Amino acid sequence: MTERRKAATRLDIARTAAALFVEHGLRTTRAAGVAPRTFYRYFATKEEAVAPLLSAGARQWAEAVRDAPGALSLPDAMRHAAARALVPASGDTATVGSLKWVRSLLRMAADSPTPRSVWNDACHESEATLATVLAARAGLPDEADRLDARLTARVASAAVRVAVEAWAASDAPADGPLGPAALAELCLTAAEGALRRV
Repeated sequence: MTERRKAATRLDIARTAAALFVEHGLRTTRAAGVAPRTFYRYFATKEEAVAPLLSAGARQWAEAVRDAPGALSLPDAMRHAAARALVPASGDTATVGSLKWVRSLLRMAADSPTPRSVWNDACHESEATLATVLAARAGLPDEADRLDARLTARVASAAVRVAVEAWAASDAPADGPLGPAALAELCLTAAEGALRRV
């Protein structure tokens, strides 16, 4: 099986597991659409099954920073990326569904160490991706300069993480003034001084 097919299978299982967790809670023992043997080939625990879903969402924002217009300043590029990655487009039921799952999973993570660990890992992975994006965007050639990229990525990722977690803890709609994109813009603006390092 190719790596691409394995990743697609992991993501399919993650979506099904997330839907089951949202509907039945973390203690659900229902299968995620695959045989238990197949399931445990991909994931060590059932809670870890949502990792690809959380990682894909966290990575989406970092990649949106990469795709932001080059003429934008770094803080503006990050706010632009948040508006693209954290707001569901009109009629985009997949993104709306994913955000609902993320909200439910983050609420569960508040009370359970395994989902919290999975969320932490997804955020750390996003930081690493963002640091690479920032270094490339700024044309940083050496490791000393990359330290600034890593610091900026950490600050920006923390700002977005705080926004997403605050939204998840609320009952605000995903596309309103208290949605994840709007809160991310506020948090990124608050952190703007640190974001000017790269």
